[in-house]
Amino acid sequence: MRVRRTTLAGLATTTALALSITLGAGLMSTSVQATAAPTTADPDGTDTAAASDQDEKATLTRYAADTWKSFVAMTDPGTGLPADSVAGDLSPASRSAFTSPTNIGSYLWSTVAARDLGFISDREAHRRMRLTLDSVADLEQHEPSGMFYNWYDPSTGEKVRIWPENGSVVKPFLSSVDNGWLATALLLVSRADPGLGQRADAIREDMDFAFYYNAKENAPAGQIRGGFWDEDPHDSNAVKGNYGGRGPDVWYTGHHYGAFNTEPRMASYLGIASGQIPREHYFGTYRTFPNDNCDWSWTETKPVGEWKEYLGVRVFEGALPYRGMNIVPSWGGSMFEALMVPLFVPEEKWGPDSWGVTHPLYVRGQIEHGMDEAGYGYWGFSPSNNPAGGYREYGVDQLGMDGGGYTSDQERTSVDQPYDGCREGQPAPTSYGDGVVTPHASFLALRYAPDAAMANLQAIRDNFEAYGPGGFYDSVAVRSGQVSKRYLSLDQGMVMAALGNALAGDDMRRYVAPGQVEGKLRPLMEMEEFGAGFAGATQ
Repeated sequence: MRVRRTTLAGLATTTALALSITLGAGLMSTSVQATAAPTTADPDGTDTAAASDQDEKATLTRYAADTWKSFVAMTDPGTGLPADSVAGDLSPASRSAFTSPTNIGSYLWSTVAARDLGFISDREAHRRMRLTLDSVADLEQHEPSGMFYNWYDPSTGEKVRIWPENGSVVKPFLSSVDNGWLATALLLVSRADPGLGQRADAIREDMDFAFYYNAKENAPAGQIRGGFWDEDPHDSNAVKGNYGGRGPDVWYTGHHYGAFNTEPRMASYLGIASGQIPREHYFGTYRTFPNDNCDWSWTETKPVGEWKEYLGVRVFEGALPYRGMNIVPSWGGSMFEALMVPLFVPEEKWGPDSWGVTHPLYVRGQIEHGMDEAGYGYWGFSPSNNPAGGYREYGVDQLGMDGGGYTSDQERTSVDQPYDGCREGQPAPTSYGDGVVTPHASFLALRYAPDAAMANLQAIRDNFEAYGPGGFYDSVAVRSGQVSKRYLSLDQGMVMAALGNALAGDDMRRYVAPGQVEGKLRPLMEMEEFGAGFAGATQ
């Protein structure tokens, strides 16, 4: 496969090339392959590849500068806490009246990216982050665990007990995944601005991820719960207990995070790095469920794979077949489940035989679904605002473990695949409806399919009213043309992190990955070989 060395292509690891050579197939299909030309010069002596590189960089810088404006608009100037979202015109009156730990984390790392890209000075970035950290330190927490509640009022910092949009009662909840993203941002800030290190570390070091870790689930490696309530939620599925061993019992969610290739693994990584969760836990979640009986036939389809053992933990190295590839699935098939974590942790570098294989294939699967299978002409499916109103999960059904999966269109067109030997499937859909793409998914794919991502973003911008004063609006229904003209902190935070990496030398990774994160996690990633690859290829 021929690759043009551009600003973005330079970010890609050698994994894509190795896949193409080792497996004897180009990474991209004809419809999505980057058709880059070799370096040439115009008659006037201009290096066209270098000019293209500069154009690409200028485009991405413009996207980042506009995206940063949305964070300025979303953030309360008195508390430094960002709202969950803001209207497309960036009016302060349109800020939502609630925020979350993930939103706060997104604002903190976006502030660092804005500084590193030259949009704000060191002094302004320091001032902004200090104000935010001071507010976070004053937020009500679950004291025994040091964890934060899911919803606060960004203008006051008060814990939300009545939902501001409809007056319903909120049962205060402490999410493992949301606290994982806040802790990630606190670690990042500590390294990015040493003058704030003591403040950031004091908050983060009180956060104990052992409170989520159930050693008995899929023993001996264990899994983490979705979270807990510290007041009785009167939920029949809740499980009373106390994994942390401090303070009164809490009420845990009935579910654990059992799928490996999903965003909660960031909380697991931080727990392992800090020594709060044993390293064996890395192998305690499912790449896919096993394929040796019909107990798992409710899932998407029968996986391929084999059993292996690491650190005394048996792991089924499964993958789901999709369009000539075997891919380690996420839970629902969305982009952010798989690719938000590697914004901060270089998984494909530390795990060249695991993440380095499946990440680019996962992106290819998303592209092929949008461009070929569904025929939308666009791609990038991930939870986002629904252009018709509300918020919804979008994804590629066949890239998710869940039998229902996330779907890519408003009509919820799904694929009912067979599970060999256990259940029959249904004929594949012959058409898809009003597909919904979200720009943040393309930014997550920049590292793995740079030319395709740039082309997709340009097409979205050219063909829809999808770009405003704060960058790309949150989502577009590509057949009806309906656009959700709001900006979400989480989604804009993924955009800023991806652009910081692309334009500032992998700054997000440079701040988060060194030290215990690398020391504890890299050896685990290096030892594993996923069952992913091109179907029928010799690995």
